[in-house]
Amino acid sequence: MASTMPPPPPQHADGSGGAAPVPDSYFTESRKGEVNELRNLLRNFATERDPQRKRDIIKKVIAYMTLGIDVSRLFTEMMLAIETRDLVIKKMVYLFLCNYATTHPDLAQMCTNTLVKDCGNDDPMVRGLALRSLCSLRLPQMVEYISEPLRRSLTDGHAYVRKTGVMGILKLHHLDADTLEQSQMVDILYDMLRDPDAQVVSNCIVVLNEIMQSSGGMAINRAIMMHLLNRIHEFSEFGVIVVIELIPRYIPANDGEAYAIMTLLDPVLKTSNASAVLAVIQAFLSISRHLEEDMTRHVMTRIKAPFVTLLSAGSSEFGHVHLQNAHALVDLCPGIFDDEYRQFYIKQGHDPTNVQYLKVSLLPKLANPSNAPDICVELAEHVYSAAEPKLSRLAVRAMTRIACRNVGGSGCEQSVALRLVEWLD
Repeated sequence: MASTMPPPPPQHADGSGGAAPVPDSYFTESRKGEVNELRNLLRNFATERDPQRKRDIIKKVIAYMTLGIDVSRLFTEMMLAIETRDLVIKKMVYLFLCNYATTHPDLAQMCTNTLVKDCGNDDPMVRGLALRSLCSLRLPQMVEYISEPLRRSLTDGHAYVRKTGVMGILKLHHLDADTLEQSQMVDILYDMLRDPDAQVVSNCIVVLNEIMQSSGGMAINRAIMMHLLNRIHEFSEFGVIVVIELIPRYIPANDGEAYAIMTLLDPVLKTSNASAVLAVIQAFLSISRHLEEDMTRHVMTRIKAPFVTLLSAGSSEFGHVHLQNAHALVDLCPGIFDDEYRQFYIKQGHDPTNVQYLKVSLLPKLANPSNAPDICVELAEHVYSAAEPKLSRLAVRAMTRIACRNVGGSGCEQSVALRLVEWLD
C-alpha cells in the first residue's frame, strides 16, 4: 500500500521555504524595547500603590545600569521618582544620578535643586544620603551648590550626617582645593576632633591626613594626641588603627609622656585585631627611640607575648607578614625570641612553602648555647626533604650559619661540620 506523503511547502523566490522570516533586529532590539517598557512604568510611578512594585521597577532600572545598558534616557522619569518617602527607592535613585553625572553633566544639573532640598529633610538618613550624592556628582559647576549644605552638615545634630559631611569635604578638596582653603573648613575639622561620636573623629583624621598630605599629614600636638588616646576604647577597629598610626609622627616631650602614651596603648595589645596589635608595636618602637637603651629592651619584652600569640593564630598570609616582622625585631633586639624558638618550628601539613622558608631562615638568629642542639635537630629533619629542594638548601645554610657564628656553644661547630660531611656521602 502506497503511503500518502504531504505536499512540500511552497518555495519562495529567495528559497527560504514557507517559514516566516526572522528579522535581524529581533534580539538586538529586545533590550531597547524593555527600556521603553520601563519608561512607561516610570511614567505611572506616582499612581502605583504597591510599595514593593515601585521598588521592583527601580531595581530593574539599576540592574540594567549595572549590566552596562544605557538607561540615561530614563533620567527625567527617575528624577520624578525621587519624590518619595521610601528610603530604599531614594538610595537607588541617588545611585542612578551619581552614575550618569560624569557622562551626562547636563542631566546631572537637573537634579541639583532636588538634592539640595533633600539635604534639609527631617530624616537624618535622607539628609546624609542626599549630601553624599550631591558631593559625589564631582562636577566643577556643582561647587557653589555643595559648599553651603556641606557647612551645615558639620553642625548637624545627627552623627551620620556629620561623618558624611566630613567625607564630603575630602571630595570638595579633590574637586576644587582653592575653594576649600578659602572656606576655612579645615579649621572646623580640627575642632571636630572633639566630636562626641568616635566615627566622626576617625573620619576627620583620615580627611585631614589626605588634605595635608603634602605637608606630612595633619598637625599633631600633645593636647590632640592625649585626647585621642584617652578615647581609644570608643573607636572601631578601623578608627583604632587610624589613631595609632599618628603616634610615630609625634615626639614625646619627656620620658613621663612616653610612658603615659604606652600605658594608654597597652590594652590594645590584648585585642584580637592583628592590624591594631602590629600598629601598637610600631608605635612602641617609635617611642622607644626617644628612651634609654634599657627601656628599649623593656619595651621589646612587653610586646613579645602579644606578638608570639599572633604567630600561632590567623591565616598563612598573616603568618608570612608576622614572620617578616619577626626578622626585623630580632635584628633590632637580638635574643628577644630565643626562649620562644619552638614557636618558629615548621608545622608539617599546615605551613605553606613561603612560611617554611621564612621560619628556617629565622631559626639561626634565635640560636644560643642552650637551644642550638634542638634547633640543629629540627633543621636536620628538613635536609632530606625531597619534595622541597630549596627548603633542604635553606636548612643546610641555616646550620652552617649557626656553626660559623659560634653561637651554639662548645662543640657545636664540630658537630655541625661532621653532620655536613656525612650528608656528602
